[in-house]
Amino acid sequence: MSPDRLSDMFAALADPTRRAILARLAIGETSVTELAEPFDMSLPAVSKHLKVLERAGLIARGRSAQWRPCRLEASALKDVDDWVGQYRKLWEQDFDRLDAYRRELQATEKKRGSAKSK
Repeated sequence: MSPDRLSDMFAALADPTRRAILARLAIGETSVTELAEPFDMSLPAVSKHLKVLERAGLIARGRSAQWRPCRLEASALKDVDDWVGQYRKLWEQDFDRLDAYRRELQATEKKRGSAKSK
């Protein structure tokens, strides 16, 4: 995975309209017209969003007579997950240290509470 391709994916995912389109395509392939229905924008505007998603490799568009189906390329999201996964261990370690510190504080407070009641 080239860094530029990953940048394209993150740029595509940065827009809430494009994320909504991907969520709809996760249900199954559909036409551009059906994808545009819930949005308050023109078909050309939706098409621009689709071009960004297609360029990033997140969707594929086909042609079947008059029907122009769009479908999610879920395997492309694996690349994003792999990249994020590199940092997941760091986050988990940070949370583990934070949890240990929280338990330490609770134990200290409990000791202080016991000492005050004596």
